[in-house]
Amino acid sequence: MTNGQLSARCYPTQLAAPPVAWQREVDVVVIGSGVAGLTVALTAATVGRVLVITKAKLNAGSTSWAQGGIAAAIDLSDTPEHHLNDTLTAGAGLCSEKAVRVLVEEGPHQLARLISFGANLDTDAAGNLSLTLEGGHGRARIVHAADATGAEVQRSLQAAVAANDRIEVLEDTFAIDLLASGRLGEPKRQVVGVLAAHSEDMREGSCGAVRARAVVVASGGLGQLYASTTNPSVATGDGMAMAMRAGAALADIEFIQFHPTVLFKGPGASGQQLLISEAVRGEGAFLIDAHGARVMAGRHPLEDLAPRDVVAKCMSILMAEQGVDHLYLDARHLGEEKLLSHFPNIVAGCRGAGIDPLREPIPVAPGEHFACGGVWTDRNGRTSLPGLFAVGETACTGVHGANRLASNSLLEGLVFGQRVGSQLVLNLPALIDAIPESTTGTDVVVGTERVVMAAEMSRNAAVRRDADGLTHAATLIAEAKRLRSTHESVRPGDVTHADWEATNVQLLSAVLIAAAQARQESRGGHWRSDFPDTDPEWAKRIVTTMQPDGSLVQSFAGLEDTP
Repeated sequence: MTNGQLSARCYPTQLAAPPVAWQREVDVVVIGSGVAGLTVALTAATVGRVLVITKAKLNAGSTSWAQGGIAAAIDLSDTPEHHLNDTLTAGAGLCSEKAVRVLVEEGPHQLARLISFGANLDTDAAGNLSLTLEGGHGRARIVHAADATGAEVQRSLQAAVAANDRIEVLEDTFAIDLLASGRLGEPKRQVVGVLAAHSEDMREGSCGAVRARAVVVASGGLGQLYASTTNPSVATGDGMAMAMRAGAALADIEFIQFHPTVLFKGPGASGQQLLISEAVRGEGAFLIDAHGARVMAGRHPLEDLAPRDVVAKCMSILMAEQGVDHLYLDARHLGEEKLLSHFPNIVAGCRGAGIDPLREPIPVAPGEHFACGGVWTDRNGRTSLPGLFAVGETACTGVHGANRLASNSLLEGLVFGQRVGSQLVLNLPALIDAIPESTTGTDVVVGTERVVMAAEMSRNAAVRRDADGLTHAATLIAEAKRLRSTHESVRPGDVTHADWEATNVQLLSAVLIAAAQARQESRGGHWRSDFPDTDPEWAKRIVTTMQPDGSLVQSFAGLEDTP
């Protein structure tokens, strides 16, 4: 690993928080309640008491919104090797082949385990699992539950958690920061718990400290860094930010997957937008411009089923050439029966926005969809900090590389969630004493600044990037207004959830922009119009860590390196 330059800007190493009013002690804390977090909880519960902390309701995360399905090589004509090759191709030369092999080889077994929890997935007339095709896949290997696979996965895992008396769930509870022995930068620093605030705590101006033998961050992605995203409102990257403040490393954070077909509701639309699933194109829908011309014809051998980064880039180029802010997805020829039976929720969502996909093309534009990078881990979810694990979209195992293959995300949560849980069963760290540091913290970003930062990220750090735009974004993000009282630091009672989220958004935006500035090439979900070619010299990871003074350090790692 080679050290890069130290950033000049410093960020809070600890969020301002209310005084600690209560304490708990468990074996494992899981932060997040999607497919990855609940899979960890169900596995780790065989060895001890597990506490799941989620900042909203149990099903409020991204898992419930996943439409497409779960990729797994279960057909007789398919093999894990085929699935591996498709994933490596989509990952644009930045995947860890060892991590991908884990994903594709363990995937079928974990799919069977999910079904054993009661997941109801679509079957054919013979009772076999129905398989469909999605972009980047050479074979039909996507298992689904109509266009609401994630909701069914979430339902079945929640039911299993509810039936397990070793798992406790705290809803409406914000995980503020990790608790660790020692101070940031010390070699023997170990994560020993989490500082958290329930909604009732906030009304009383207090929070709580949960001590644990291990903490697993599974809090999802960072879609809300952008003005237009398919992610729900809770996806503000909290887990990545708190892990970084504790001393863990982030990797591949510049690689953001922008889904090509997000419903376009107008130039002023912001926040979570309706995703038009990849599976719609898998069934034969295609992209057109306002004149009816096919967008992807002649642009890639797979045309509309090319990898997502390719389609999003082609769309962006054409939109710029034509001076338009959206294109169209034409699914009319699929017919009423197929659209209503395969994609009932998508049809309903479009109709709710005034678009009838049975009779007119659907206006679409690329929107933020998935973070390919995150907290850097090994293939068992271990981070660079003892006692801290990360999994799912929060983590970076290297399995996605520079661009995620469609429907590998739910699979990732199942496979690596089980691996993290199994690691805890085999080697659960000892519980050690640690006195929580002061919760007074430093000043935080004003919650309303999120709108300003997200708009700038969508302008200058989205699908198309260049040096001037990234420099402008870096300056604006760094200058976000901060909350200050009349004292040198913020009074704990002055801080809200929105302020914590905005501070997390600022930190991750800064890390993302800095990595995008450093990577002077185009690869996967990172397109630099001023460096349009893929450079073999950049077949490496950019790793970012926080120093004790709150500054950021970049370094480089090989594709098979682990923390």
